[in-house]
Amino acid sequence: MSSAPLTTSPAARLRGLRPDWLTDPKVWRTEVLAGLVVALALIPEAISFSIIAGVDPAIGLFASFTMAVVISVVGGRRAMISAATGAVALVIAPLNREHGFGHLVAAVILAGVFQIVLGALGVAKLMRFVPRSVMVGFVNSLAILIFMAQVPEMTDVPWPVYPLIAAGLALLVFFPKVTTVIPAPLVSIAILTAITVAAGIAVPTVGDKGSLPSSLPLPGLPDVPFTLDTLTTIAPYALAMALVGLMESLMTAKLVDDITDTRSSKTRESIGQGIANIVTGFFGGMGGCAMIGQTMINVKVSGARTRLSTFLAGAFLMVLCIVFGPLVSEIPMAALVAVMVMVCFATFDWHSIAPKTLRRMPAGEITVMVVTVVCVVATHNLAVGVVIGSVTAMVIFAQRVAHLAEVTAATAPDGSGVRYTVTGEMFFASSNDLVGRFDYAADPEKVVIDLSRAHVWDASSVAALDAVVARYAQRGKTVDLVGLNRPSAELHGRLTGELAGH
Repeated sequence: MSSAPLTTSPAARLRGLRPDWLTDPKVWRTEVLAGLVVALALIPEAISFSIIAGVDPAIGLFASFTMAVVISVVGGRRAMISAATGAVALVIAPLNREHGFGHLVAAVILAGVFQIVLGALGVAKLMRFVPRSVMVGFVNSLAILIFMAQVPEMTDVPWPVYPLIAAGLALLVFFPKVTTVIPAPLVSIAILTAITVAAGIAVPTVGDKGSLPSSLPLPGLPDVPFTLDTLTTIAPYALAMALVGLMESLMTAKLVDDITDTRSSKTRESIGQGIANIVTGFFGGMGGCAMIGQTMINVKVSGARTRLSTFLAGAFLMVLCIVFGPLVSEIPMAALVAVMVMVCFATFDWHSIAPKTLRRMPAGEITVMVVTVVCVVATHNLAVGVVIGSVTAMVIFAQRVAHLAEVTAATAPDGSGVRYTVTGEMFFASSNDLVGRFDYAADPEKVVIDLSRAHVWDASSVAALDAVVARYAQRGKTVDLVGLNRPSAELHGRLTGELAGH
């Protein structure tokens, strides 16, 4: 007896294509509230980054709005927040200072073009070369930078700021034990704002950071001459912005992948960042990239997992500024500082500095982590720390494997020949001392070098083998290379005899 094939109705198939937030009210509520919390946290950050870049606060807020909305559609990592960032602000600030706002906007658009090209060329694949120790250093330095950014909000301020921060931290720690229906950061911000307004407590507020925009941005072309001179002026800044933005965005995407145990398309994210920056530039924004602190609020603190939270973070940002500007301006900075301090604590990898971990971790791994943290904290640039940390890891790895190519000799019983066996990986580091491992003067006239247990990786190894053969030839002795595997034989056959200097 055969059973009829199972069929799925069109309605059921349609339900399967719907995102979770359309079918699950709990997910919808989480995403909406997470987007609101992130929007509130974005306002003072965007204003601060505008000041760093030397532009009007509205420019940073516009950039955060367009970046978040666009990347929610075209990005490759769900629930990640992109907006105006300090890293981008630092790169483009000199351009704005020396050449004006029009050149800054043009650079943002060109940076977006660069990011699309780099994404299409597969720059995201370079992420596989970032070792775990660099990633840990990146996360820890991120937490330190977020905390350092809050220090100015806790120095030279009225004394009520400190109990407000303490109360905010207490709410963030204990409120989730009561219920998780409403995000603790939102509750903390609402309660502290109500207290300060009702009691008339004079403390720094969001409004003290700068005026909020009263209308939506309008699209337009940058006010610059479209000449080769303009292009040569903005190109270096645009390329630097593109690289810094991609580095920070891809590292953040990888971090969110680990937190949520899901995969994302780094190539799509790279191209999406470019599209978002181009759109932001045409709307007169200062550009941006992934915001790690706000992403941690969205993903780790609020539990968001879909694109809806990212979209709503941008949408709520403009609604809060335009419709509820006077109310938002009354939010005490202490409430937002408490949220960011909690983000620091949750982001830092405390296990990585535990004495038990440090005792078991190889010294090289600890060195790479420390170098990454020191470079990031010293430069306030996450991309610089990641690059230097990765280079340090590569140098340590090269030193570690430089002596893995072992050479052993076995002379024939009648003394008519000698057989050398090379074992290990042969590349530029391990092959440097290969030439000195043979006894050219004392060896018999027939020499066999067995490479069946080795692999030839690069031209340096081929050149080293050529040098060994040449030294024996100078003494009238013959060398027979045997046992090369196919890739090694192909590389050796293509390069041997072609690498000698002139």
